[in-house]
Amino acid sequence: MGETEQQQTAASRLGAPESAGISTLEHGTKPPLSPQGKSFPFKVQMLDDTQEMIEAPLRAPGKALLDAVCSHLNLVEGDYFGLEFQDHRKIMVWLDLLKPIIKQVRRPKTTVLKFVVKFFPPDHTQLQEELTRYLFALQVKQDLAQGKLTCNESSAALLISHIVQSEIGDFDEAVDREHLSKNAYMPQQEALEEKIMEYHRNHFGQTPAESDFQLLEVGRRLEMYGIRLHPAKDREGTKINLAVANTGILVFQGHTKINGFNWAKVRKMSFKRKRFLIKLRPDANSSYQDTLEFMMASRDFCKSFWKICVEYHAFFRLFEEPKPKPKPVLFSRGSSFRFSGRTQKQVLDYVKEGGHKKVQFERKHSKLCSIRSLSTPSSDQISESPKITLVPCSQPDEVQSLSPCKEEKLVTEVLVQHKSPSPKKVPLEKKSNEGTHLTIDGEEAAKDHIQQNMKNAHQPSTGSLTGSPHLSELSINSQGGTTGLNSTLSPNLSPDGKPSSPLISPLLNESICIRTDDEEDSRKKRFPTDKAYYISKEVSATECTYLKDLEVITVWFQNAANKDDSMPEQLKNLIFSNFDPLHKFHSSFIKEVDQRLALWEGRSNSHMKSENQKIGDVMLKNIQGMKQFTSNLQKHYEALMELEKAIKNSRKLDVICRDFEQEKVCYLPLNMFLLRPLHRLMHYKQIMERLCKHYSPNNVDFRDTRAALAEISEMLAQLHGTMIKMENFQKLQELKKDVTGIDNLVIPGREFIRLGSLSKLSGKGLQQRMFFLFNDALLYTSRGLTSSNQFKIHGQLPLFNMTVEESDDEWGVPHCITLRSQNQAIVVAASSQPEIEKWSEDIQMAIGLAEKSGGPVPELMASSPPDGKSPDEGPADQESEDDLSASRSSLERQSPHRGNTTVHVCWHRNTSVSVIDFSVAVENQLSGNLLRKFKNSNGWQKLWVVFTNFCLFFYKSHQDSHPLASLPLLGYSLTIPSESENIHKDYVFKLHFKSHVYYFRAENEYTFERWMEVIRSATDCASGSRLLRHKESHLY
Repeated sequence: MGETEQQQTAASRLGAPESAGISTLEHGTKPPLSPQGKSFPFKVQMLDDTQEMIEAPLRAPGKALLDAVCSHLNLVEGDYFGLEFQDHRKIMVWLDLLKPIIKQVRRPKTTVLKFVVKFFPPDHTQLQEELTRYLFALQVKQDLAQGKLTCNESSAALLISHIVQSEIGDFDEAVDREHLSKNAYMPQQEALEEKIMEYHRNHFGQTPAESDFQLLEVGRRLEMYGIRLHPAKDREGTKINLAVANTGILVFQGHTKINGFNWAKVRKMSFKRKRFLIKLRPDANSSYQDTLEFMMASRDFCKSFWKICVEYHAFFRLFEEPKPKPKPVLFSRGSSFRFSGRTQKQVLDYVKEGGHKKVQFERKHSKLCSIRSLSTPSSDQISESPKITLVPCSQPDEVQSLSPCKEEKLVTEVLVQHKSPSPKKVPLEKKSNEGTHLTIDGEEAAKDHIQQNMKNAHQPSTGSLTGSPHLSELSINSQGGTTGLNSTLSPNLSPDGKPSSPLISPLLNESICIRTDDEEDSRKKRFPTDKAYYISKEVSATECTYLKDLEVITVWFQNAANKDDSMPEQLKNLIFSNFDPLHKFHSSFIKEVDQRLALWEGRSNSHMKSENQKIGDVMLKNIQGMKQFTSNLQKHYEALMELEKAIKNSRKLDVICRDFEQEKVCYLPLNMFLLRPLHRLMHYKQIMERLCKHYSPNNVDFRDTRAALAEISEMLAQLHGTMIKMENFQKLQELKKDVTGIDNLVIPGREFIRLGSLSKLSGKGLQQRMFFLFNDALLYTSRGLTSSNQFKIHGQLPLFNMTVEESDDEWGVPHCITLRSQNQAIVVAASSQPEIEKWSEDIQMAIGLAEKSGGPVPELMASSPPDGKSPDEGPADQESEDDLSASRSSLERQSPHRGNTTVHVCWHRNTSVSVIDFSVAVENQLSGNLLRKFKNSNGWQKLWVVFTNFCLFFYKSHQDSHPLASLPLLGYSLTIPSESENIHKDYVFKLHFKSHVYYFRAENEYTFERWMEVIRSATDCASGSRLLRHKESHLY
């Protein structure tokens, strides 16, 4: 008997074993038993354009067929995908996972079901598996070819260049031209061939997996990424298109988005015949009706769109699959449809728990090798640079975009050079305990040798800082363009030899190295150990950050202003004519400092001599050169005033500035960058003071250092008044953006003193309120349901004739005081006794200032409550922790979400900051490299860190123009690790807030002490009694 030839399946074509797991099963469970009935072979068209015969019982639910497809492909994250087909009414519909297949597919013999991406996450870094990203890349390729993914020519060429790189490898002009002539990736591709090849030239060395990653990075920024348009009409009969995304329901005119209704704003979705209805949550500031109605072509089209909306909402917003509704006894009303399957959060948790095995797969269109392997490669395949990837998540109490939670995982991946093996081999046999398979409490790390040429290598940033998937609207940043054209990723492999996926988190994907102790010691020996050297290094590091801050104005903001004529020419000249010379001067200054450091370290041709081991002469020369800019710096207050005035008078300029503040490079409020030159003078003074204190009078550098200190102190004395006025004005302007319901917050003579979260006692008990203390009034607000998460004002208490009484015993509430004004008395409580003492001290000081002014405060509120009655006694306010903006009308823009400002951080962390804290934070800015470690990982990761504005900003390197993530420090505790934490390293400090723990490791004792000093200024907020003394100390 001859052997029958076995038909090739998708699994065998991809090189996968037949006994792989099923995507939608929970970890540890078995596939369900097949229903009674004969299996039927269904035609399924895959994303690589091949057709496979997948068997499933006809009477089984649709979920059985989807599971069979995922099992066939060995796809772990199959929940992002679905099967769509054309029903008997010629409408493309999704296969319902709960209904029997036979009731949906009327003609199973002739129907072709398409396996496609159904749910597009806000960030492709949430896709853990390389196979998943490969399939997403195929979907983007398909959408581009079919004209569904519309974009400009540059974006289209960049997308195609990454596709070409994944298919044929590195650039070769003849091969590229032949390949593009034979493959059409989009309509009218011929006109873009030169630009495609130009971009392809920049992708040298990218593996197919990295090309997929970059393809999705570019694609996700496009407005039409993952969008499926559904034709409809609004109430006026205007033709529009509706679509659904992870953020909510979108409205398009043609291919241009004109409106969006966020899930946080949508109360109910329904359909009645061919009318699709959206019921919104009530909002006092809304200008549109609470129920929106759209007309679709037919009831079937309407129901189809309603069902996909229900599924999108459940997948991205819920923690777990919704439970089925109980069946009615007599009759049912409405549709019984519900989402079936795992939510995105469940998928992420399942993959992070390691409930799957990585298996091989091959790419149909790629001529290069890119597989997931179960075997360990030889050591000559492995490069030395491990990669660490992070799946970030967020908790409601965390405002920062970094905050790793309990579910976070670190995956260390050792790189693989597919084309040319690394000249330096890694002795894996000697490090088998560390490098082959490291897993500690869900976080993986490995130790490996360092490559000298990796020091300045950069990975392209995804620019996405995602939070928890069920709060997906907080994790979207689609305003960025196609960046990182010249950046490349290195091929990678996991510690146990598995070729890994492209890197998951932009925060942790730089070409870093986890060094051994011996290597660190050898590196330290190459550099001087004198404290003066480390102080000079601090000058260089902080000057680098300062230069980037100047570029925010001179380059980025200037480009934004020049695109439109809304900014008056006089204002342009006032701002940019003052900042451009500063940028030019400091560009030269930092070069001199770096040259001196190179001589100091012996990196140049010159031998190390005593005349090179100093910095005072360089500082003196440049500080004397700065004196020519004194008149320019005095104009910065005028520039700040005129900019705010122009923004107030021009709606167009206001929109430009607000949009610019949403850009990644503008990591602080725009007006704060105008204060940077004055703040930098304070840093120079502090550095010179530390050098003078360190040097002995006989030191060769002492005289120049002391002279430089005298020069900078003189400059500061001249500019001190201007700086104080600018800081107060800037702070009032920022508070004005965070608080709604105020008519005249910014007036001459008003000074900010403290802001923070307190609990106010009312008839309903203690209610959290945000308080703002000025030198003439105390405001209290709540975080209301507004378009940009602003705080809604509830009441105002004038400080004139106010009294403060301790009232713990009277009300039985700990840490509380009673504030009595002329018409009202309120009881407020703080989270701790030190916190209420700070408030009490500041309020009493402010009362004294108000009485010295000799008059009552002008009314701040837009409409005061009658008879001094607290608004809290009226109806309860609706508050939302995850509220995002919803558009006012179909053509109006969304307001920016201000969720990471100091005010919001104080609200989340239940703390407060004073004007002294802001001033101290300004003085204690710092930049430099730190090694960071998470609670349950054993790998240290090198990051460029900038501390400013109570926040740590993390960069891949000092050359990056924008931070990848930020960690607000208000509320955090700063300590030294205990012996039980098993750190066993020098110069390590610990930051922790609730369950969030970070370890940071400095390079030497000096930098360790400096980081401790500046971070303590943010974590230990000052009390208010030092306000007058603080002002006196600034009179240089």
